[in-house]
Amino acid sequence: MTKKMPPEFYTLLEEIQAIDFVIVELNLYLDTHPHDYAAIQQFNENTEKSMKLKVNFEQKFGPLMNFGRSYSDYPFNWVDTPWPWQV
Repeated sequence: MTKKMPPEFYTLLEEIQAIDFVIVELNLYLDTHPHDYAAIQQFNENTEKSMKLKVNFEQKFGPLMNFGRSYSDYPFNWVDTPWPWQV
């Protein structure tokens, strides 16, 4: 049985996914335009925003990634559902 999550869970997760999409697109653009200073600034700003959103999400709802990329509360909470890719 899947645990019912509050609306904020889905809102934050969607915001993280949107920002990470922007970062991927900027990364692809910068692969072919490495001297575009404005794009580099956008990449860095969005990367910082993504990191902050992920910290906020994890503080409220638990880890987004395993294998040393996210901290765990006590008791170990990686086994709590739903995992981000299950929603």
